[in-house]
Amino acid sequence: MSGAARREEEPGRPGGRVTLRDVAREAGVSIKTVSRVVNGEREVNPETAARVSEVLSRLRYRPNELARSLKGRRSRTIGLMIADISNPFYSGCAKAVEEVARERGYAVILCASAEDARTEREYVDLLVQRRVEGLLLVPAADGHEYLRQEQTAGLAVVALDRPIAGLPTDAVIVQNRAGTRRAVQHLIEHGHRRIAFVGAGKGLYTTRKRLEGYREALREAGLEELVRLEAPDASSAAGRMRELLALNTPPTAVFAANNLITLGVLQALERAGARVPEDVALVGFDDFALAAVLRPRLTLVRQPADELGRRAARLLIDRLENKLPPTPRRIVLPTELIIRESCGCQPNP
Repeated sequence: MSGAARREEEPGRPGGRVTLRDVAREAGVSIKTVSRVVNGEREVNPETAARVSEVLSRLRYRPNELARSLKGRRSRTIGLMIADISNPFYSGCAKAVEEVARERGYAVILCASAEDARTEREYVDLLVQRRVEGLLLVPAADGHEYLRQEQTAGLAVVALDRPIAGLPTDAVIVQNRAGTRRAVQHLIEHGHRRIAFVGAGKGLYTTRKRLEGYREALREAGLEELVRLEAPDASSAAGRMRELLALNTPPTAVFAANNLITLGVLQALERAGARVPEDVALVGFDDFALAAVLRPRLTLVRQPADELGRRAARLLIDRLENKLPPTPRRIVLPTELIIRESCGCQPNP
């Protein structure tokens, strides 16, 4: 019998998942009765079955735990939790993950958290029940202590795009701060002295790091910051841009912290009749296909979505196949400033 299977018979181990014995003790019934309820058998008194079901739900018991951990019963399936499937950056990451997984003989179950911590946890529970062997996670926010028991029970976890604070996990991320700093410096080199930052919530690692890069560039130039946050999508970003345009002294340049924010800022500028870059220059984070064909063509910080997904998938599968030492790894990929026209540079002939 494997060590994982023995854990099913030894409840109360710190960090382990809830066992049949735990449920039986809490409900005041035998383990066999709990097993019958879990398996949907009819030989249980309805009142007893209801009491056991309540305990199962309250203790968050995973009925597939034993099957998942039995020796030789691998699912060869990994879970991928991204933030927004409609975002080209995340869809690019997902495509790369799927390609690597297929090459290595694994299937992928894709979920999207919509940047909501509760949705994320519900999907993680579902993925565990579906017996995924590993999880690639774009964490929705801080507060991932719940993953510790999953790791203890054998779930391999790799953070994608953002590290998971407080947990010993592998992570594949990009140079958010350095990429933003270079972009804002480029605007300063164009002579701008009133540069705004439009970003999502401070709870997101990527927003915090990009805001740090923005502030570093302004501090080095002796300029005051002009920050508008809580813009998780294009519509709210347009609203933040309208607020900036309504100021007595509006910005002459804007840094947009992701591609959806860039589109929202563009929308607000167009509706206000502000020309880009003549009236307001614009640089964003995240390159995307339409950026090179819009007029003006958009200057953006490119992060390698394909490479990010590939490196994360390889790292996770190497973990599953015991090809790496136990120490968590952090891989940081470089970004690149793609200079086009929206910053004020002249178009290429």
